[in-house]
Amino acid sequence: MTLKDVAIELKKHSKVLIFCHNRPDGDTLGSAFALKHALEQKEGKIADVVCAQQVPEKYGSLEFIGKVYLPTEVTKSYDCHISVDCASEMMLGDSYGLYVKNANTINVDHHVSNERYAKINYVEDRASCAEIIYGLINYLDRDKTQDVVNSLLLGIVTDTGNFMHSNVTESTLQTASDMVKYGASLHKISYAMFKNQKIERAKLYAHVIDGMRFFEDGKIAIISIFKSDFEKFSATQDMTEGFIDFPLSIEGVEVAVSLMETKDKAFKISLRSKGKINVNEVASSFGGGGHVNASGCLIHGFYEDVKEKIIRAISINF
Repeated sequence: MTLKDVAIELKKHSKVLIFCHNRPDGDTLGSAFALKHALEQKEGKIADVVCAQQVPEKYGSLEFIGKVYLPTEVTKSYDCHISVDCASEMMLGDSYGLYVKNANTINVDHHVSNERYAKINYVEDRASCAEIIYGLINYLDRDKTQDVVNSLLLGIVTDTGNFMHSNVTESTLQTASDMVKYGASLHKISYAMFKNQKIERAKLYAHVIDGMRFFEDGKIAIISIFKSDFEKFSATQDMTEGFIDFPLSIEGVEVAVSLMETKDKAFKISLRSKGKINVNEVASSFGGGGHVNASGCLIHGFYEDVKEKIIRAISINF
């Protein structure tokens, strides 16, 4: 299955529902809305975006990010369902039951751990899913409107950490350059994502970093975020995006870990590596996955037990 084949399949359908992953980030939203804006250029085409969870408030200032439906709000029927930036069924959350109700399912993703859960799967190891969607839009022969290119640049900027992550390639920079050439606002997107935060997030961040702990002679740095922390600082889970970048920046740290309590005895684990440790393998051992240097999983249990499991799983690689 080639990307051109995916475009040919999409051209057959006039009503498309686009699925984002749980805890939506800039790449899944940018990819979804770039595709939506591109598809709807063709007269008679309808494309809507759905996600199992609410979109974080910080995306509200970006006018090209429009209405995102919750699964319960979807009342129309569609010819095709396509997921973007979703490596597994689990990442679709409560949307998955809706996703599989359609016989025509497509999965476009950039995670090496993708489970190929759709009827048609296109997976390519790129820095962002948005880069793949750019190629798909070219095969669809759609115009690079302001909404399309801004959406794509959002996906690239966020999944590369504003071009600072090791996943950035020549192709990544070329695609971003193309977006700017077509009129995308790099400054506006970067400011909204990295330079503008609420005081509640700032206070939560200071508290979390203050509680950072080190293991394996400083090679592993762990930050922990509990439900009580969100209550204390009137913060929300989506505000933790980017927290894990600080511990990874510390000299001597090879792997950074974020343990976030999502409900009683349930922790969302985010893993980042400088390259020596394949954290996709670590996450996969707990039923998760992602990329070699950035992955995640969900582990149930008491906090101390969960922490020890993660430390052991990482330590065997040193």
